[in-house]
Amino acid sequence: MKKGDSLVFFIFIFLIGLLPVLSGSTYIMTVGVFAGINALVAIGLCILMGYAGQISLGQAGFYGIGAYVSAVLSLHFGLPVVVSLILAMVVAAMVAVILAVPALRLKGHYLAVATLGFGEIIYIILNEWGPGGPSGFGDIPHFSLLGYTITSTTGYFYLIWGLVAVVMIFSLNLIHSRTGRALRAIHDSELASNAMGLDVVELKIKVFILSAVYASLAGGLYAHYITFISPSSFSLFYSILVLMMVIVGGITNLWGAIIGAVVITVLPELLRRFEEFDVLVYGLILTLSLMFFRKGLVPILVEKIKKLRGLAVVKH
Repeated sequence: MKKGDSLVFFIFIFLIGLLPVLSGSTYIMTVGVFAGINALVAIGLCILMGYAGQISLGQAGFYGIGAYVSAVLSLHFGLPVVVSLILAMVVAAMVAVILAVPALRLKGHYLAVATLGFGEIIYIILNEWGPGGPSGFGDIPHFSLLGYTITSTTGYFYLIWGLVAVVMIFSLNLIHSRTGRALRAIHDSELASNAMGLDVVELKIKVFILSAVYASLAGGLYAHYITFISPSSFSLFYSILVLMMVIVGGITNLWGAIIGAVVITVLPELLRRFEEFDVLVYGLILTLSLMFFRKGLVPILVEKIKKLRGLAVVKH
């Protein structure tokens, strides 16, 4: 991690750690839990799209795989929750390989349609053949580790944001590594990357698998927190929602994924006061943000800070 990323990271973790103490509200904590779950999916999509340049509209499929596999293994087969989560990520990785090998040879909107179709296939499978069918199923065990079971919202808040911190550290180191530079090269030009000796197909498959693993981890955590899941939570709408998080926050910056996840998760809660007009206001805000903040909130903020620093240096 670079020094700037490290400083922002520790400030961010400090503020997140203070939230339960300062808020004292179960409602705010619940929103924070969902924001953390969404952040895990958004980080993976940000790496895939913002750094590797691969479009995906199928993240809800991997999110659903993580939730259903982990829930079924822990509930019906009696496996420890941690083991169930790990196996769910393995299954998602295997499915990602099967999808990525043919799909990542496509580009642009063709790839988007292919991943969209995958997400719809997973949704149909869960709806038709999943436990409980369209109605879903409950009694999913809570997360437990070393004999300690987490049942409180505060406990899940710290667990999920702790995992977000771990995933963020790994992801920041990845994008600043040789592999990260290779991914940015692929984003700029696959032809030039091939000419420089990079195995473009292999790198695209690996980053696709990584984004699938992040999404499946989030899905498993969602299932064990809610303790009830149904196919409606893993539809195309969720894939589009995650895409909006990444775009609003800033697709070219990992911090944008987290900020976008928090904004898009909190915004509907703030708009409830508009009652039947909340969806209209929500859509209007997103449309205006895409029109006037195309780079995303975080990149624009970074540019403003750099300009202020430049002015300060000139004055001195």
